Amino acid sequence: MNSPPDRAELAHRIYTVSHLTGTFTLRSGVVSHEYFDKYMFEADPELLRAIAAACVPLVPAGIDALAGLELGGVPLAAVMSQECGLPARFVRKEAKTYGTCRLAEGGELEGKRLCIIEDVITSGGAVIDAANELRARGRDSRAGGVRDRS
Repeated sequence: MNSPPDRAELAHRIYTVSHLTGTFTLRSGVVSHEYFDKYMFEADPELLRAIAAACVPLVPAGIDALAGLELGGVPLAAVMSQECGLPARFVRKEAKTYGTCRLAEGGELEGKRLCIIEDVITSGGAVIDAANELRARGRDSRAGGVRDRS
């Protein structure tokens, strides 16, 4: 496992690669002159590896697998898996309606303690939805490495 990079340096690298200026219409319909393109850092192998290395120490003890959320959490979970040796699982926004009809791919989930991995969190809604869906299917999910104490 590589040592994590300096957080300020890493933040600067992410900002440099991902911060765009121009005219952008956001999902809400609001027009912005700045945009954070998360796929720019996920497509950069060195930067993605550095981000994964910085995230590995945040994974709680006792986790059985990393659960990367579609789409952006998948590459991050895969590289984190390589960094720490935990297996990765890949969680869809909703279960397939064909084939295996699975919500998640990559291996068995039953009885596994999962750490949900997402690339960028704004409101936390996608992580909460995934945690609830995984729990409903009998999985023990720890969203973002933060233990739900409810």
